Amino acid sequence: MMDPKQRSRYSDLLELLMVFAFIFLVISIYVPVEIWKEEDHYADKSHFYMENIFHAEEFYKRLTGEFNPDAKWAVQVVDAIRDSLTADSTYLNDQVLHLKGKSLPVTVPEGYDAEFDTTFGFRKTRRDTILDTTVTLLVFDPEINRVDTVYIQKRELKKYRDDPNLREILAETPMTRVEVNTYYDSYLPDTNMLYCPLTGKPYQVTISEDGNFRVSSPIEGVYKEPRYGIFSFKAKNHGYIEDGVRSWEKS
Repeated sequence: MMDPKQRSRYSDLLELLMVFAFIFLVISIYVPVEIWKEEDHYADKSHFYMENIFHAEEFYKRLTGEFNPDAKWAVQVVDAIRDSLTADSTYLNDQVLHLKGKSLPVTVPEGYDAEFDTTFGFRKTRRDTILDTTVTLLVFDPEINRVDTVYIQKRELKKYRDDPNLREILAETPMTRVEVNTYYDSYLPDTNMLYCPLTGKPYQVTISEDGNFRVSSPIEGVYKEPRYGIFSFKAKNHGYIEDGVRSWEKS
C-alpha cells in the first residue's frame, strides 16, 4: 500500500500528464489546420502569379504579334505601355517603345488602358452618398391632351426649360440617395511575380512550336518545411497555365 504522500505525488503526476495530453490533443487538431491554410495560401498566391505572367504575355503578344520567352521583358514592356498611355492618351496604334536602351515597335490598340486595368485589378464595390435635387414640374402632354406632373433630377431641368409644353415648376426637393458603384483597384504586374513564392525559383516559361504559351510551377517533387518540430508544411507542384487553360481548374 502507498502512503498518503506517495499517493498524492502520483495523483499530481497523473493530473500533469492529463494536462500535457490535452494540450497535445489541441495542438494536433489545430496546428495541422493552420498548416493546411498556409499551404492553400501559397497555392493561391502561386496561381495568382502565374495568371499575371500569362496575362502579361497575352498583352505583349497583342502589342508585338508574338509571345516572348523572357517573361521579365514582357512584363516591363506591358507596364511601360500602360505608363505611356497614362501620360498621353493618344499613345495608340503604331509606336516605337524606347525601354532599357532598346527600341521596340509596338501596336497599341484602342482601349488598351481600360482592359489592362480590369485584367490587372481587383474588382470592388463602394457605396457613394449622392446629394441630389428632385424637381416637380407641370408639363402639358399632347398625347393625353392634359397637364401632367413630372418628376426629374435637377440636372435635366435645362432641357425642360426650352420645352414649350412646360407649364410650371412646382418645387425643388433636396434628397440624399445611396448609389452602389463598381470599380477596379488596378496595379502594375511586378517582376517579383516571376518567382515562386515558396522556392524563389523562376516560373518555367515555354513557347511550343505551334506558338502556344505555357507557364508552370518550378516545384519538383514535394517541397517541405518543418513546423513546430513534429509537423511539416508540404507543397506539391502548383500546376501550369497552357494556352489559357489552368491545370488547377480541370475536373
